[in-house]
Order: sequence, then structure tokens, then C-alpha cells
Amino acid sequence: MHEGENNYKDFQAPQGGGQASPVVAEIDAPETLEHELDQLENELFGSEDSTGAPVGLDPKNPGRDDKVARMGTESIPKLITEFAIPAIIGMLVNATYNIISSVFLGQVMHETGQAVVTAANPIAIVFIALAMLVGNGGNALAALRLGNGDRVAAERSLGNTVTLAIIFSLVVAALAFIPTTIEALLSISGTTPEVHDYAKIYIQILACGFIMQCIGFGVNNFIRTAGNPNRALLTMIIGAVGCITFNFFFVMVFGWGVVGSALATVCGQTLSCISVLWFFTRTKNVPLKLHLRYMPLQWDTVKLVLSLGFASFAIQCAMAIVNFVLNNMLVTLGAESPIGREGALASIGVVSRIAMFTVMPLLGTAVAIQPLLGYNYGAHLFKRVRTTWFEGMAGATIIAIFMWALVHIFPSQIVGAFGLEDPRIADFTIFALKVQLLMLPLVGFQIVGANYFQATGQPLKSAFLSLTRQLLFLVPLYIFLPGILPQYFPQYTGLDALYFAVPAADFLAIFTTLIFVIWELRRIKKLERGEIQARF
Repeated sequence: MHEGENNYKDFQAPQGGGQASPVVAEIDAPETLEHELDQLENELFGSEDSTGAPVGLDPKNPGRDDKVARMGTESIPKLITEFAIPAIIGMLVNATYNIISSVFLGQVMHETGQAVVTAANPIAIVFIALAMLVGNGGNALAALRLGNGDRVAAERSLGNTVTLAIIFSLVVAALAFIPTTIEALLSISGTTPEVHDYAKIYIQILACGFIMQCIGFGVNNFIRTAGNPNRALLTMIIGAVGCITFNFFFVMVFGWGVVGSALATVCGQTLSCISVLWFFTRTKNVPLKLHLRYMPLQWDTVKLVLSLGFASFAIQCAMAIVNFVLNNMLVTLGAESPIGREGALASIGVVSRIAMFTVMPLLGTAVAIQPLLGYNYGAHLFKRVRTTWFEGMAGATIIAIFMWALVHIFPSQIVGAFGLEDPRIADFTIFALKVQLLMLPLVGFQIVGANYFQATGQPLKSAFLSLTRQLLFLVPLYIFLPGILPQYFPQYTGLDALYFAVPAADFLAIFTTLIFVIWELRRIKKLERGEIQARF
């Protein structure tokens, strides 16, 4: 057993409110293995030894937990602002990866370049889903454990998350080069013969570099939970700037086309990955460290990480399914339209990427308040939990209104940046963009409302709310609305109906989330009165 951990393992946590006294989990890995991993870690990184001390009680590093402990004491509006601004900018920066490829390929290959990225998009979303499964789940668990004062369990969550990321990355890379697997994925994503080879090599290169995305994107949130939102933002900016730079040289200067854009994306993600690992292995006096002794998988920790991350994973998988359905509908309905199927794929690709960009600040708000919700929920500070949730939803709504206004004021300029040469496709894209984002002002409430349940250890509720929009509402609307809308409104085609499906699904999802929010507010009041106990 590690020196210092014996000194603290008998601490017990109170059931009342306020800063919880810590509980440090027993170390289940064999002592000899831990000792060997500690020696290897010191040889590789020269990492300082962890005392295993509860949060706020580390005699070797006094003050290391100040940035974490303040989440339970400082002004909530101040904390939300401090955490939200870097998180929102970071999510916007992260969204630029797909947009960067789209813009550069659009300038060189025009509609064909857009169609390649669109065809590959559903598979790329699956990559993001896997990164969020381990990253968001592990981060949510770490925030709850830090709020409960248990540093060892929080660091074990970090270590197991990195190990899971490595395992998932190896599986993804292997599957991408199995012919039957990659061909099946490209087929169901609606890839046309004209862009098949481009999309295939694009996905295979991204799959080989998935380890960089899984750590650089998935583990990044742990930095925010460690109380360093600006550092988390910096790791994202480093990757995005690198992606832009590499894209310029690989695509515009060297003329490597699709291959160059994919390589540029991986190179940017590599820079972000290195900066994330540097924080947890080389930065001094931080609340969480990445230790080799906590990387061997522990089943109880893995179960919690995957269960808490399932909601994020389900959202992205549902989004991939939506994209698979949508792409196939576009190929079918686009063939009957004057803009053609390649034009339809290019148009929806542009609309989807702009829509994703407008939603990223809302996701950033949800991500920003997640450690605040998790820490205070773990510390039984339920009044602060409720206040954080309310102010997060209000902030997301204000941002959503602002993004909605930008899209309606500057639609031509925004669409024009994607290199669509055919004026018919450009005009249709502008129309589709306005229709698809009709309910955007209220989407922030839905995103933050659903994310709350993940942050407070209620993954099933979070997953249900996230899946209702994508699978229960949107997919059926995509399938049936094209056959219904033109019958009652002849001025619209089946292709037009695909865009009206989105605001309809948004409305239904917002209403469903409202019901859950009302129920949860009643539960929080019972927690405050001590009538029930929180479980996580």
C-alpha cells in the first residue's frame, strides 16, 4: 500500500450538508504491482509521490486543492462565468475541427469536398461518442469523488479513463482496416460512388489517430474539474491552431486533398493530447495526477465510468444513427431534386456543421457547470446545486438567442464561407439553415437540463432525455414527414420536409425535459430537508 494512504483510509464521510469529510477507497491492485508502477512512473516522469490525502488535507502540498474546494464556497455566478467562458470558447474551438476540414476542402474540391466530409461525418461522430463515453463518464465520477473528499478514487477514475481510451483506440484502428467493416459503415452512411474512395481513406486516417482524439478531447474535461478551466481551453486552442496550420500547408500548399485534411486533423489532435497529458503528469501542485498505479482497470470504477458516460455516448450514437438515416434520405430525395444527390449531401453537410457550431456554446455551458454540480452534489450542498442548475439554464438560453440572431442576420455570409459554387445549392442551404434552427432559443434549456442528470449521478435519466430527441422524435420524423408534408403544403418538397423535422423534434424534446426538471426540483427539496438521501 502506498505510504500515506494508510493514514487516511479510515476517514468517514458525514451524511449532512457542507464540505464532506473524505473517504479514501481501498486500493484493490496488488501492492507489488503498484510499487513497480510507481518506480516506472518516477523513472519516466519524475512525478512527485501522492500522499493519498483527502481533498483539502494534504500535508505535503498545502493549497493544492484550493481551486477545487472553492467550488463549494465561492459565488455561483462568478464560478459559472469563470468556468463557462473558457468552456464555451473551447467547445467552439473543438467544433472547428470538422469545419476547418470542410472549409479547406470546400475551397479546393468545392461540392465534392463537402460531400466527402458529410459522408464521413456519421462515422466521425461514432469516434466522438467513444471519446465522450470514457471522458465524460470518468470526469463526472471524478467530480463526485472530489466533492466527497476522496482523492484516491478521483485519481483512479482518471487513470482508468486513460486506459479505457487506449483500449478503445486500438479497437477502432483495427476495425477501420477490416474491409467488411469499413465498407458496411460507408454504405449505411450514404456514401455515393463518386466520393467512396475519398471517404474511406479519410476515415481510416482519423481512426489511426483516434487515440489522440480520445485523450485530447475525452480527458480534457478532467482539467476543468481540477479547477483549471483556462488551462483546459488552452489545450483545445493548441490543437485547433495546429489543425488550421497543418490544413493550410497539407491541403492548400502541398495539394494533398482529402488525405492532407485528415492528416492535419490528426496532427492537431496530437498537439492537444500532448498538452492534456503534460498537465496531469508534469504540472506541479494540481488536485489530480495521472499515476500509473491507478491505470490498471478496476471493475467497480469501470462500471461507474461507463454508466455515467453512457448518456453522452448515447447522444452521439443517436446522432450518428440520425446522420445515417438522413444521408440515405438525402441520396434518395436529392436524386429527385434539381440540386441532385451530391448537392443535397453538400447542403446538409454545411447546415449540420453550422448547426453544430451554434449548439457548441450551449454544450460548453453544460460542460462548464458539470464539475460545479458534481462537486456540490457530492458535498451535499443541494441549495448550491439548484442555483447552479438554474443559472446555467438561463445562461444557455441567452447564448442560444444570440446565436439564433447571428444566423438570421448573416446567413449568406456564413454559408458563403463553405465554397458552394452553385447558387441553387447556396440558396437552398440558407433556407434549410433558417428552418433547422427555428427552435434554437430554447435548445439551451434542454441541453443543460438533460446534462444535470449526468453530473449528479443519474445516467439513465440523462440518457433517456438525450435519446428522446434523436431516436424517439427525429428519426421517425425524417422517415415519415417527407411523405406527409407535401400533401398538405404542396409548395414544399420531400427534401424540404427533412429540415422541418428538426424544429419539430426540438419542441417535443424541450417539453419532455421540462417535465423531468419539475420532478427533479421536487426531489432536490426533499434532499435539502433530509427526507431522502443522495446516492452516487
